[in-house]
Amino acid sequence: MSKIEQFTTEINQGYTCKGSSINLGGAIFEGEAHDIHVKIPLKTLNRHGLIAGATGTGKTKTIQVLSEQLSQNGIPVLMMDIKGDFSGIAAKGEEKEFIKERHSKINIPFTPKEFPVELMTLSSQDGVRLRATVSEFGPVLFSRILDLNETQAGVIAVIFKYCDDKKMPLLDLKDIKKVMNYITEEGKEEISEEYGKISTATTGTILRKIIELEQQGGDIFFGEKSFEIDDLMRIDKNGFGYVNIVRLNDIQDKPKLFSTFMLNLLAEIYNTMPEKGDVEQPELVVFIDEAHLIFNEASNALLNQIETIIKLIRSKGIGVYFITQNPTDIPKGVLAQLGLKIQHALRAFTANDRQAIKQTAENYPISEFYKTDEVITSLGIGEALVTALNEKGIPTPLVACMMRAPESRMDILNEKEIDTINSNSKLVEKYAEEIDRESAYEILSKKIVEISEEATDKDEEKKSTKGPSTGEVIGKSVLKVVTSATFIRGAFNVLMKVLKK
Repeated sequence: MSKIEQFTTEINQGYTCKGSSINLGGAIFEGEAHDIHVKIPLKTLNRHGLIAGATGTGKTKTIQVLSEQLSQNGIPVLMMDIKGDFSGIAAKGEEKEFIKERHSKINIPFTPKEFPVELMTLSSQDGVRLRATVSEFGPVLFSRILDLNETQAGVIAVIFKYCDDKKMPLLDLKDIKKVMNYITEEGKEEISEEYGKISTATTGTILRKIIELEQQGGDIFFGEKSFEIDDLMRIDKNGFGYVNIVRLNDIQDKPKLFSTFMLNLLAEIYNTMPEKGDVEQPELVVFIDEAHLIFNEASNALLNQIETIIKLIRSKGIGVYFITQNPTDIPKGVLAQLGLKIQHALRAFTANDRQAIKQTAENYPISEFYKTDEVITSLGIGEALVTALNEKGIPTPLVACMMRAPESRMDILNEKEIDTINSNSKLVEKYAEEIDRESAYEILSKKIVEISEEATDKDEEKKSTKGPSTGEVIGKSVLKVVTSATFIRGAFNVLMKVLKK
């Protein structure tokens, strides 16, 4: 048997699927693409994955191809679009000459298509507004987001318990900041009697960390109306799964907000979705572009939380795919959970680059047909090394693949097209209203005013009983009433007007 025949037999056996699958493209042997298709079973796509490669090697188009085929199979997609270059999936592609040539080599038909899309945002951009309340995070997750130590996390737990006991909703960051101010000032004795003493130094540290999160856009993200996970699972009238694109191009410099959102989303999906076990196809596939933004800023506690969720969430029928330039950007504990790996080209300009490529090559199965470290640097645009899991969950042979082209537009939508999608979206209308109902901030603000007024009334009663002894005492009494009652009420009223605006 010739070497090409051995290669064909091994790849066909490794990538043949009896059930439903997605077709990535044609296998490459000795620099030439062949009519040997690389297929991935749908039933293994909840085992997570990695798409890596240098800038300009075709990662985004690979995500587009995967998203298209998932959508066609009725599987919704959630795409974290950091660079803002993924929206073209909502428009039909065009069969250009280079696409005809590529598809003729791998013998896969090309049919221009468009796919149902929802455009979402964490910021003030147009689109479906994504929000969550502080209460939904819970004390443990909120503490890990802020990277708090055990003592500080205990204070957060007390705050959540106090607000639950007093029926004060924690909706946004100004709520939890108000509670922290209250328990160290006006409500210090109340908290001490019921829950124990709390150090002002500890609350001061926590407040600074909350302000840091607030400055990165947390004030926009935390609040109501909270996004409902079920709205990610929609199918259109043609049976295509919706491609939900979270436009993040305006928060690239706010990794804290990005990691906060991602961890909350994965935790919410895990808590909301029922157990599925082994399924024929995933319920939802999540693509996280520029994944290093999550891991670079994450504390050890946060990394452990992410790793735990990744391990457990696949049983809910959810697949999570990380996109980054180099596999070394992904922590080893997470990397070990990824069943599908698609490695585009890496470039070796320095000794460190060569060392990184060597480490990357060691993450892939040994192949008698490829020198992995050499192939990684010689792959062309739209070509990648692939290894996956077959229908029995066994790793497939390593194969270099000429990826098929996206059938949707390989460019972004213009502003008019974006406006059309948003104007036709039921979700944009559903989440457009920003609700600011009575919560901890308003309840405690009223309570503080009442405490101040009671103190003033007692002071006035005491002064009137004793009577003024001199003109100086009268002057001081009047000044105290003004500063402790009139000024406080006036300042509070001004503050409430500003917040309502």
